[in-house]
Amino acid sequence: MPKKAVFEGLVFDEYGNPVETGWIGVEPCYIVDDDGFKRHIPAEDVDRQVWQLFQEQIEGHEDLLSEKAAEMLGQNDIFTMAAIQSQFKNMEEHYDKLAEIGIPEESRVYLGMIGFRIVISIHGDVVDVIQPGIVDDSGE
Repeated sequence: MPKKAVFEGLVFDEYGNPVETGWIGVEPCYIVDDDGFKRHIPAEDVDRQVWQLFQEQIEGHEDLLSEKAAEMLGQNDIFTMAAIQSQFKNMEEHYDKLAEIGIPEESRVYLGMIGFRIVISIHGDVVDVIQPGIVDDSGE
């Protein structure tokens, strides 16, 4: 069971209001204000939806992403690229670790400052993930 709401401070309702976080027992939750009624949505439900979206965006692009990451690190050799590519293929394992410790506060603040947002419905369905700098290739 996760110990943290991974995207705390980055989740908003459909009206642009920030979503609070809290707990039900030992389970972290996102708390959506539904016209005065506080809906507690298990954080894991929302966080896994977002993580799945990230996995879908990476899938099929592991080679290119590994190459670019290695270049950014100044380690453009096949061993580094293979290690990075291996990490991309084990995304589910990384989620479990991230859910235990959460994203560091400084990183969440930075993501918020650049406009990263997760929009959820009152039922906890991810409606949109706003990722500045990501080009929408859907044609819309």
